[in-house]
Amino acid sequence: MSVPVGIPGVGPVTDDTGRTLPAVRAFNPFDTAGREPSGPRRSDDAPSGGRRRVLTSRRAVRAGAGLVLPLLLLALWQWTTTSGRVAAHLLPSPESVWLAAIDLAERGLLGQYVAISTQRVLIGFIVGSLLGLAVGALVGLSRVSDVLLAPTLGAVRAIPSLAWVPLLLLWVGINEDSKLILIAIGSFFPVYTTVAGALRHVDPHLVEAGRAYGLTGARLLARVQLPAVVPTVISGLRLALAQSWLFLVAAELLNSSMGLGFLLLDSSQNGRVDRTILAIVLLAVIGKLTDSLIGVAEKSLLRRWA
Repeated sequence: MSVPVGIPGVGPVTDDTGRTLPAVRAFNPFDTAGREPSGPRRSDDAPSGGRRRVLTSRRAVRAGAGLVLPLLLLALWQWTTTSGRVAAHLLPSPESVWLAAIDLAERGLLGQYVAISTQRVLIGFIVGSLLGLAVGALVGLSRVSDVLLAPTLGAVRAIPSLAWVPLLLLWVGINEDSKLILIAIGSFFPVYTTVAGALRHVDPHLVEAGRAYGLTGARLLARVQLPAVVPTVISGLRLALAQSWLFLVAAELLNSSMGLGFLLLDSSQNGRVDRTILAIVLLAVIGKLTDSLIGVAEKSLLRRWA
């Protein structure tokens, strides 16, 4: 009687005539290399031309609906300023703000301010998010780390952004590093909080299944635990990016001579309300654009891990 096929560790597998059969690799659900997706292939996995048109139409409708409120606010703003209900020195018209943008662009300042602020935010966001992911994973997976680190980090998280300014000036000095550190602090805590909380609640049966297939340590984290909390991690990244833009203004308090935060503060001190509103609008628009980039990455990650 032949040995049942597929049981590892009991010698060569033979058929009823005594011939050795090819070895059969044990099935590992966490090993996706070289394996086709299980189950029948659905016809809608590769959308047809008609389906693509429907999806494109839905995106267009969604984008158009998202513009309704901004356009209504713009119309209300224009009506308020042209009707004289609010003085021009308190609320300039949309045309005045547009002309202020053209003036700065013609002098080569607007693009420079946008570029330097975006660079600061992205560098601080990347550094802070990576640290938040690492520390959040440590606290979420280790009870000892949770006991030792969580109370202190919870207290530090409550410190306002402006409270860091004098310390960074003293410790780091008036340079670019102090601005990047402040933005990194702002992006660290949303990622740390969401990752630590999510990893504490990963299904223990899923973790045990991963360990049964030989996954431990970093491999278990990368192959099982992080994929299980992808939606929560993405939410933390979006919060961290928004927090980075909030901390930008505080960061550019540190003796900055360029950037949207500098434009905002300098304009308010000089009574240029048109430029102040321009800086606010630019912060809102660029913040939304960068958030949309994370939204695109979210869809890609969810298609892979969900």
